Amino acid sequence: MLVLSRRTGESIRIGRDVEVVVLGTEGPYVRIGVRAPREVAVVRRELLEEVETENRRAVAKPDPAALARLTPGLRPARPAAAGEPRQP
Repeated sequence: MLVLSRRTGESIRIGRDVEVVVLGTEGPYVRIGVRAPREVAVVRRELLEEVETENRRAVAKPDPAALARLTPGLRPARPAAAGEPRQP
């Protein structure tokens, strides 16, 4: 891990397209700004971890009521023609 010290108004560059700027400090908090192209996702780590945890929980234990609500919208699989692989 690279550790840097920066003052308010100073910044660091990550590659050519991402800049992290120290906007200021308030007590134990540091306010930072991130300049990055729109196609670069900038997400707080704790938010990403929360979404990943929720996704794992949703996959691990299916909700029978939710599955029942989705089932009517499914179409039956079309029978495969001779020599054609069967669709799931």
